[in-house]
Amino acid sequence: MSNRSRQLSNAERVDWLRLIRSENVGPSTFWQLLARFGTAAAALDAIPELAKRGGMRRRIKICTKAQAETELAKADKLKARFMACGEADYPLSLAATDLPPPLLCFRGHAIVFKKPIIGIVGARNSSAGGNRLTKDMARKLGERGYTIVSGMARGIDTAAHKGSLATGTIAVMAGGVDHIYPRENDELFHQIVQSGIVLSELPIGVAPQARDFPRRNRIISGLSLGVVVVEASVKSGSLITAQFALEQGREVFAVPGFPLDPRSRGSNRLIQQGALLIQNADDVNNALSAMTPLKMEEAEKSVLPPELVLSEQLEEAEIDAARHTIEQLLSASPTSVDELIRQSGLPSHVVLAGLMELELAGRLERHAGGLVTLLYDVEAFREAD
Repeated sequence: MSNRSRQLSNAERVDWLRLIRSENVGPSTFWQLLARFGTAAAALDAIPELAKRGGMRRRIKICTKAQAETELAKADKLKARFMACGEADYPLSLAATDLPPPLLCFRGHAIVFKKPIIGIVGARNSSAGGNRLTKDMARKLGERGYTIVSGMARGIDTAAHKGSLATGTIAVMAGGVDHIYPRENDELFHQIVQSGIVLSELPIGVAPQARDFPRRNRIISGLSLGVVVVEASVKSGSLITAQFALEQGREVFAVPGFPLDPRSRGSNRLIQQGALLIQNADDVNNALSAMTPLKMEEAEKSVLPPELVLSEQLEEAEIDAARHTIEQLLSASPTSVDELIRQSGLPSHVVLAGLMELELAGRLERHAGGLVTLLYDVEAFREAD
């Protein structure tokens, strides 16, 4: 797909959903497959052979048409809908990030996406003062024309949503859009559906799992012009969101706190590392006032990250010959894709194609910052012993 004026047909939407719901297909592999084969339907046909070439010993699980149509029917029953990256309602700020989610399921009012968005995240075990400051900041930023996005967690996230209910708030879920978590936010969840947006890239019916929270955090930062951190420990998910924001070229703001409070050590460290110290909504507004929103002409650019557009003709023999070199360079320690390309001496499109086959085979894991690790086959080691 080449620009945001494109609207998927019903058949294409089913194929996109099938592709992203298939085994071992994440955003990176999705976009590479779409770039290489042109359509999701063609990519679905190619996946079994690609996974086999990557070393998978069984048949890869591909989402069936019936499964995809069932999920679309569930969405319709919830009055939710799927929007594809490149379509008019898909947030431009998120589409402009590296490897955006191909499909988002949302409940609520897409108009909320049209305003500039600010993320507010922080501690689940927040203080009364932190909650009060967050709620006041979210309310005042909303009154200044911003939409507030957060992750629906206890504490600071909840305060941010409550403060911006009247002006527009987005709750990004770590599970499906029908799974309220935490349960104590049941009333807040339904209030957001009525006046804002609840969204997720995960399947309807899926409960939140630990591995899915970083994916949620990446969407929060990707939607935002900047992310405000209020009360965060040194190993909190809020700092993961801040790191994603930096990688995506977003502003990072942090509210300073008492040095002996563990909830402030993470946010204070962000300030030491260069985050903008803010104390209220005016500080955030002043810092962002000089920024210009993403221009509409950017919406006409390809939604495919340039490095993933595999326009070169790929020969199976070429990839086969390169795969051994790629596997030799990979290990359980994270390695950047750029470093793999440099050390292998292979063309970038060949390395990317080889990595895609390994990922489809379940032998490669991707990490933030363009890093990858090789997943070792324990059973193979046992056989070798």
